[in-house]
Amino acid sequence: MLQTKLVESELKALAIKHRRHFHMFPELSGQEYNTSAYVKERLAELGIPVDSRFSSPSIVAYFKGTEGKKTIALRADMDALPLIEEGEKEYISTIPGVMHGCGHDGHTAILLAVAKWLTKYKNLVKNNIVLIFQSSEEASPSGAKKLVEEGVLECVDAIYGIHLMSTMPIGKIGFAVGYAMASCNDFDIKIEGKGGHGGHPNEAVDPIYIATHIIQSFQSVVSRNLNPLHPGVISFGGMQAGNSYNVIPSEVRIQGTIRALTFEAADLMYKKTAELTESICSAFGAKGYYEFIEGTPTLYNHPEACEFAKGVIVNTFGENAFLQIDPVLGAEDFSYYLKEKMGAFINVGMQSEKSCYPHHHPKFDIDEDAIPTAIELMIQLALNA
Repeated sequence: MLQTKLVESELKALAIKHRRHFHMFPELSGQEYNTSAYVKERLAELGIPVDSRFSSPSIVAYFKGTEGKKTIALRADMDALPLIEEGEKEYISTIPGVMHGCGHDGHTAILLAVAKWLTKYKNLVKNNIVLIFQSSEEASPSGAKKLVEEGVLECVDAIYGIHLMSTMPIGKIGFAVGYAMASCNDFDIKIEGKGGHGGHPNEAVDPIYIATHIIQSFQSVVSRNLNPLHPGVISFGGMQAGNSYNVIPSEVRIQGTIRALTFEAADLMYKKTAELTESICSAFGAKGYYEFIEGTPTLYNHPEACEFAKGVIVNTFGENAFLQIDPVLGAEDFSYYLKEKMGAFINVGMQSEKSCYPHHHPKFDIDEDAIPTAIELMIQLALNA
């Protein structure tokens, strides 16, 4: 395996400078135009061309290797969250109600640092490298899905992405092999019954009562239809009904989410919840309308790519750096890339006193001492794939 010296302090300082700029000027999903412009300016300074075929504000740039037998894609996400940042850091968000509360500012800065290294040591880079600065990871429509549809992976052999993690100790790098993160799909159900007087329920078709049966029955999908070895969860997050003590409303809406850790489980849960909605409403004399809102698919880390990535981690950072982790029911739209091409999504630990708050917390922050590890990891993945 080709080794490089650990990322020099100059590159770390550059990444931190970029990261703090992004943190001070965060932008929500699909609105990252100033972030995109900043990235384009830095790439232009490095002489790395941007492909204009892909929809803004996402950016796709190409670095041509000395041999070009393989093409490796590296991805960073750019969007922030609708949160009011708390704390007294000198680089606190200047945009009211928007903050980088998940580490995407770090991811973007890290990939820019990788781009800088590629141009500085271009004679060492045999593979072609595709640099993906992706819009809209945190919200729908997914930026990853759009880029895949536009053909971003057409000439790519493998793709890798990272996530700085406040729940993993600094110095540790790891992932789950195979099914690693859950799908995340939502549903919206409308139940049309027949309104009436609370004292004469026999004259009405009560949609609230019907809704309780739907809510209960959906849990049977997890406990009685789903393979017990295929984790999944159905949760209800919203319900809108009447607003009176003694009036049975004519309509109820309920909303929720379906998460599954395998492709088969996600498909089964969707089909069963749609069938139950229609059959239960029909049995009570009501009409049920089920709307499935597609989110992100299950994230599957390809075993071959994981084996390669583990080798990179161990050879670069030492045997103790690698951490095998369990799958989680969180979601990540990097899954769209992994449905198309071999690759892996890798977590880089940064848990410390500075990075002690969970992701999406108003006081979340990155421990910038983890940045050099992430830069070196992405360089090694690009060089040795």
